[in-house]
This record gives sequence, structure tokens and C-alpha cells, in this order.
Amino acid sequence: MRKFVAHRAKKLITNATASLFNPHHQSSSSSSNQYYTSARLARFFTSLPSDTSMASDKSTPPLTVDSLNPKVLKCEYAVRGEIVSLAQTLQQDLQANPGSHPFEEILYCNIGNPQSLGQQPITFFREVLALCDHPTILDKSETQGLFSADSIERAWQILDQIPGRATGAYSHSQGIKGLRDTIAAGIEARDGFPADPNDIFLTDGASPAVHMMMQLLIRSEKDGIFCPIPQYPLYSASIALHGGTLVPYYLDEATGWGLEVSELKKQLEAARQKGITVRALVVINPGNPTGQVLAEQNQRDIVEFCKKEGLVLLADEVYQENIYVPEKQFHSFKKVARSMGYGDKDIPLVSFQSVSKGYYGECGKRGGYMEVTGFSPEVREQIYKVASVNLCSNISGQILASLVMSPPKVGDESYDSYFAERDGILTSLARRAKTLEDALNSLEGVTCNKAEGAMYLFPQVKLPNKAIKEAEKAKKAPDAYYAIRLLNATGIVVVPGSGFGQVPGTWHFRCTILPQEEKIPAIVTRLTDFHKKFMDEFRD
Repeated sequence: MRKFVAHRAKKLITNATASLFNPHHQSSSSSSNQYYTSARLARFFTSLPSDTSMASDKSTPPLTVDSLNPKVLKCEYAVRGEIVSLAQTLQQDLQANPGSHPFEEILYCNIGNPQSLGQQPITFFREVLALCDHPTILDKSETQGLFSADSIERAWQILDQIPGRATGAYSHSQGIKGLRDTIAAGIEARDGFPADPNDIFLTDGASPAVHMMMQLLIRSEKDGIFCPIPQYPLYSASIALHGGTLVPYYLDEATGWGLEVSELKKQLEAARQKGITVRALVVINPGNPTGQVLAEQNQRDIVEFCKKEGLVLLADEVYQENIYVPEKQFHSFKKVARSMGYGDKDIPLVSFQSVSKGYYGECGKRGGYMEVTGFSPEVREQIYKVASVNLCSNISGQILASLVMSPPKVGDESYDSYFAERDGILTSLARRAKTLEDALNSLEGVTCNKAEGAMYLFPQVKLPNKAIKEAEKAKKAPDAYYAIRLLNATGIVVVPGSGFGQVPGTWHFRCTILPQEEKIPAIVTRLTDFHKKFMDEFRD
């Protein structure tokens, strides 16, 4: 702005000087020219903003919190919220000032991020990824001694499916066709029913797929999405961002976080009386944060409910490999629907899967997919259009998704080591879940349901009235106050139940079972000591 003003002033003054003092510019009309030039200069300088107004323009930022999209302000994501920010500050303090806190490290039990807590990646998966990313080593003789024969063979197969054999190139917006073929074959082997690769949309983890479906389903705040309470905050956040309404249905803690169809009917009727059109039902199986695994009959009832009420069924099945109790088994909702006689066109169903969970835990690779069935060709075109806006998901994630759904088989060179790695991770997770579950249930005022699956425990904590009042003084939810005190005393990071939703008047926290097994006893000791002191401090 200042440069523009200076340039304009210089031009006017130069012209004025030439008119006033150059004799070649004098004429019988010189006096009128002088008057005209002076008038222009006067108008220019009187039109300039004062220093005060210019300073005001500079001091007013173009973007403030108040001028942001209100949907963004409404959105919250508890698993990376205030307590995690505090934990990161404490971690920096520990690095700068060792011994400054009553603990030596921060234990992040807030998020399902296995490799950050020491879990090792599956060797076969990483060998194939390495060979695909740097295919020139496939032709080197020493590669045969460094990589298994089946990983080399799989890498060649995958590279032949990628245009240009380049993992750095864009792919089809749904994902590489050959990889979708592999995933569809894996789904068919798992369920015993056909799967179409054209129904597969590969995504950067499951989260973008959820956002995509919310974007397609939600037209205004009058559109509602059924979500379990407690729920994974991705759903409440994405519904808020896309301007819809979360319609809650409460899981029954007393029956192991059961999903009752009677509760669905009650909440659906209540939503409709408020003028809300419920478009879809989200079911998380195995549950996050609650860890339950649905019985097959329960799933059948849910499918019938969606069919009768005309709802899209959004099945979050990213923990399908994480089952820890022998009496429970994972069944995909697609398998259940097909076994009930419903075909591809009978019920709209979207199933989400991710490479971030299971025994693989490849969170940073951002791989996943959604299988979309039961939609018309016209709707499918719109889904593809939304997918194409993002061009494609990352190729490493696409490759991993295909490997997860088609791991080594009996007879392959890598099978024994793959099976040992997978089984070792899953059995260790089961032991960790049981150890933490028993420890939590031994604490005063704490009850914790069995972790049947997934990666979390979600205990209820009956907090003393004095603690609740102290939390109110601090302007914190009581379970958030408890979690902050726990962090400051022990370095253990958990997520307050209020970030997931809970029955009013109850308080919980979510804790992962992911710290390495040798660290679990120390976590139990720290948590037990803290809880006893906390309860004594606020005892009524």
C-alpha cells in the first residue's frame, strides 16, 4: 500500500513540476493547467488514509477465531486434545530438565498407535514395501539373501500392477485395480461371499473414508447420524465438520456394553419428533473405546433394523483382527447381511478397514479402504466423484492394505515367521488387556468390563463428591480433572470419558493396552498408587 501511494504521488508531482516550470509547457491556457494540476494534487493528498487508519488496517488480522467456520469451532477430537498437549509439554520439560518430575518418561496410553509404543512391524509387509519402493534392488544378486523369496515374488506381482512400476505416481482414484482385486479376494475368503473390486475404495486410513461418507450423507443440521455412546470422536468430529446432527444411542455398560435394538428405536423416534432425518447408523465392532465384540444374533437384529428403517449401515470394522476371548468371533456385517439373504442391492452398507490397527499397527503408513455395497449406479458415481477430488490415496498404504488382506499362506517361505509375529503380538495384547483389566477392577470405586477385542479399556470411576466439586472449581469435567492429575503424578496419558460421550453422571477414561508387556507392571503400580492417594485426598 505504501509503495503504491509513493509511486502515485511521485508521478503527480513530476507532472505538476513539468507543467509549472518548463517553459515549453507554457501556453495561453497555462494558468488553467496549473489550476487543474493543483486541484488533482489536492484531491490526491486529501484522499490519502491517515497514519491512524493505516495502522488500524495493519492491526486487524484477516482471520480471527470469531471469523472461522463455526463448524470447525464446534468440532472436537479428544484423543489429541488438552491432556495430550500437556503431556507433550511435560515430555519437553523432562528432556530439558531430567529428574524434574516424579517419573522418567511419558507413557502415551491415549491413542491406538502401536509402533510408537514399541510394537515391531510385520517383516513380510515391510520387505514387500521396501522392494516396491526401490525396485532396482530386485535385480541385484544379493537381494536373494536379504529378502524372502515370497516377498520378492509379491513385490514383482504388485509392481506389474502399478502403471510405470512407480510407487511415486498417482493411481486410479479408487486405488490400483490389481490391489483392489487382491483385497476383494481376501474379503471373499474371510466372509464366504463374493466381493467386487469395483466396490472397493482405497483411502489414507479409515478416517478419510468416514469423512467422505459424512460429506455425502449430510445435507444440513436436520440430517442425523446414529452413533454409539461412548463413541470414537472421529464420528462426532466429522458430523460436526459437515454440519449434521449426532443422534446418540447408549451402549449398556451393565451388559458388557451391549447394543440394544430397543434403545435404537427409542432414540430414532425421539430424533424424528425433533424434525431430524436420521440417514445412517454407525456401528463400531469390535468396540472403540469399549472393547466389546457383538454377537452374531445382535448383528442380525441391527441389519433388520436398518433395513426396516431405511438407514445406511456404516460398519467400522478396523479392529477385526483384535479378538481376545475364545467365546467371541468377528463377523463382518456384510457376511451377516448376506447370510440373512440380503443381496448387493437390498441394503446400503459401507464397511471400513484400516492398516493402523489389528496386529500390523501401521498407523503412519495411512492405508485403508471402504467396501461400498447396496447403492445405485448414480450414487456410486457421486462417491467416485468425491474420491477423485483427492486424486488417490498414497501407494504405500494401498500396498499395505492388499498385504493385510492377503498375508503369506501355508507353504510360503515367510509363513512361519509371519505367523509367529502375528500370534506373538495378539497373544501379548490379550495378556496385557487381562492384566490391566484385573488391576483396574481392584481399585476403589472402579469397575471395568472385559476387553473382548480392540485395543482399549474403558473403566468407570466413581469419583468422590469433593473431587467433583474441585473439578468444577477448575472448570474441568471431573474425569478430565482426574486424568490431568494422573498425568502430572505418573506420566500416564489417558483420555477422559467425556471426550467419547457417556451416560450423564458417570465418569470414565480410556486407556490403551499397547505399552509393551514389560512396562505393564510399572503402569499398574503407578496407577494404583495414584488412585489410592487421590481417593484419600478427596474422601467424603
